Amino acid sequence: MQLEERPEAEQVVLVDAEDRPTGTAGKMAAHRDGALHRAFSVIIWNSKGEVLLQRRALCKYHSGGLWTNACCGHPRPGEPVAAAALRRLGEELGLACPLEEFGTITYRAELDQGLVEHEFVHVFRGTFDGVFVPAPEEVSEVRWISPAALLSAFDATPEVFTAWFVKYMRAVWPLERPAS
Repeated sequence: MQLEERPEAEQVVLVDAEDRPTGTAGKMAAHRDGALHRAFSVIIWNSKGEVLLQRRALCKYHSGGLWTNACCGHPRPGEPVAAAALRRLGEELGLACPLEEFGTITYRAELDQGLVEHEFVHVFRGTFDGVFVPAPEEVSEVRWISPAALLSAFDATPEVFTAWFVKYMRAVWPLERPAS
């Protein structure tokens, strides 16, 4: 598995409000400046109807220790978003499955470490039932959870989830299972 480049060296695609590329920037610079850039998120279900959550590794450059969807990331300049989503799914969780894009969301959120997420996010979903091995430098824990239990946990303790996952929960996307 190829791991994510160091955040200070990785480039992201800057976009306008319609997701049209306007240039590139270093990932850390984009997050320090709050520049709007392209991103993706992947929501994975199993055949039992449960959603896969990951707890971000504590060593992540932001949002360490928080629960979130299966994986997230940024396409590299010139990389199709769907290909980037599959790449990161393998890098973070060591799994692969067919994905479908089912929505986009733009959001801005203040994070820890003085960083800002301002992203135009392509959201993908898929179904997976096999064995996988998360990368420990990316993921500290994983959990399959029913939609009812996820909603209950979210209502009780939204602060244990990443800023973007809070947005997704409000859009009910993690609760919309893909057709099997």
